[in-house]
Amino acid sequence: MLDLPVIWAGLLSLGVFIYVALDGFDLGIGLLFPFLARDEDRDVAMNTVAPVWDGNETWLILGGGGLFAAFPLAYAIVMPALYAPFIIMLLALVFRGVAFEYRWRNKAHERLWDASFVFGSFMATFMQGIVLGTFVQGIEVEGRAYAGGWWDWLTPFTLMTGAALCAGYALLGSGWLALKTEGALRQQAYRFAKLSALGTFFFVGVVSLWTPFLSPEIYARWFTLPHFYFVAPVPLLTIVVAGLIAWGIKKQVDGIIYPATIVLLGLCFIGLGVGLTPYIVPRAITIQQAAAPDSSLLFMLVGALVMLPLILAYTGYSYWIFRGKVRHGQGGYH
Repeated sequence: MLDLPVIWAGLLSLGVFIYVALDGFDLGIGLLFPFLARDEDRDVAMNTVAPVWDGNETWLILGGGGLFAAFPLAYAIVMPALYAPFIIMLLALVFRGVAFEYRWRNKAHERLWDASFVFGSFMATFMQGIVLGTFVQGIEVEGRAYAGGWWDWLTPFTLMTGAALCAGYALLGSGWLALKTEGALRQQAYRFAKLSALGTFFFVGVVSLWTPFLSPEIYARWFTLPHFYFVAPVPLLTIVVAGLIAWGIKKQVDGIIYPATIVLLGLCFIGLGVGLTPYIVPRAITIQQAAAPDSSLLFMLVGALVMLPLILAYTGYSYWIFRGKVRHGQGGYH
């Protein structure tokens, strides 16, 4: 018999990871935007993401809507704990989207829209890191309701995860620019990649070392047998992938940095998952406890099995159509 709650937990995790992989690079370009040397470079950077950026956010809707539909109890607990960072993140994404469109149509205020694009990208990224950090450190639950305070999401650990995600997205953005551009902009991308890789490796290391000490349960998951045998490959593979990224930057191999960074973030995602399973609200509510009735999950699964392949197909087709290097005057906007 199908374990529908576990299947839906897997689908939501997949949706969140695809969002990070896709929207991460265009948010990363927003973080790098103020450091691009020329207006022409900023135009080209924008045009590398113009055909796909709004479609990338589809996966964020899957994550939020899926949590509400498949795990209503978890949604009812998590949202009150994270109202502030979620609202800031959504407003920043809206703000960023408006700036993205208006910079091409209101040239008289292009600098204002560029600054808005950078601000929106930073706030959206940082708040996503805050949400991740709050989820990992745990949410105070009493009975079936959130029992913490308004500012519980703001801690040194969540600030660290926010900074880590900014570095990771900047590395994704650098890898994307290296893959999609040429000439002076490509060289800038490699300089950005070097700095953001150092930042990513540092913050990932700090967060990884900090996480087991947030809870005795996480510590036991990571450092006691037999769990250790399942966790041990993750940091080892992370070191290997970090080495691959460093090699790609040094040798300037365009096709390495972006996919390798996705793998690196995926390994971090797996490491966090090992520490949290089987909970959907960390150390409080399990996947089974939070799930909607099986009849509802099955009904939604039928729809998901139809829609997800279609979304993946048109997303893949979009990237295929707009493959290759982007030059000045090419892309979604001119």
